[in-house]
Amino acid sequence: MGQQQLLLIVLGVIIVGVAVVTAIILFRASAVENKRDLILNELMNIAMMAQEYNKKPIILGGGGGSFTDWKMPAKMYKTAAGSYSATVQSDEVTLVGTGNEVVNGTDSVKVQIIVFSDSLATTVIH
Repeated sequence: MGQQQLLLIVLGVIIVGVAVVTAIILFRASAVENKRDLILNELMNIAMMAQEYNKKPIILGGGGGSFTDWKMPAKMYKTAAGSYSATVQSDEVTLVGTGNEVVNGTDSVKVQIIVFSDSLATTVIH
């Protein structure tokens, strides 16, 4: 009976170890997905600001169909979720958001949105 009990204890420890490792992997994957969703949400807000500027007439302080003089709000360059950058051209704005936490080795969550006057193109980089 002593060997059987020892074998059951070892088997129990192995099962608990596998369960703990699986839980850690699932938690990490969930954390990465949540961070990506948060970065994407903030980028969408910035993208909507750019489209609003594009559609607003020049006389009302907008671009009149162009993104040329649009500037991202200063408070959006760095938030609690990450940092953001904008590359402005006359017909499109490229927004890149990078999470402030390293999630995979040395990589942070990174998402890009290209804003056009009537649509958006989203790309998950990391």
